[in-house]
Amino acid sequence: MNRVILIGRITKEPELKRTGSDIPYVQFTLAVNRSYQNRNGERQADFINCVAWRQTAELITKYIHKGAQFGLEGQIQTRQYDDPNGITRYITEVLCESIHFLEPKRQDEYGFQPPMDDQPYMNRSQPSYQRNNNQPQNSTFRREEKPTKQESPFENLNNQFDISNDDLPF
Repeated sequence: MNRVILIGRITKEPELKRTGSDIPYVQFTLAVNRSYQNRNGERQADFINCVAWRQTAELITKYIHKGAQFGLEGQIQTRQYDDPNGITRYITEVLCESIHFLEPKRQDEYGFQPPMDDQPYMNRSQPSYQRNNNQPQNSTFRREEKPTKQESPFENLNNQFDISNDDLPF
């Protein structure tokens, strides 16, 4: 089984590239903190090379920026190539299959944050906490009545088994 799950921060601004066949990809490094501290009380980090292809690469370059924390799932892959001097180089990297946003999207230059579902912006002049049109405009709070007792859906169930609650394991 070859499965990798990482949470870390991207070390530099991702740059979308394309292959000769016009397939988008992005190579990036993820700084992942180790779970322990050294003798001086400092946390060490591992810098893990990663690569993402197609739509995942486009998402990363569109929404992930230098220093952003995110999670990824993928697998480890190794490859090799000969450099111009004829020396064989080996590369181990994580092939990123899916990403998980762990921070809210960045605000734009005017201080507005795009909606999570990429729908068109709502009225930008009104703060997001005031955008719900279903709320009453006055600030008077009313105490809500206690809900009436609802019948159990199992109350009138006829069954052929004689089981008491004491016999149930939960």
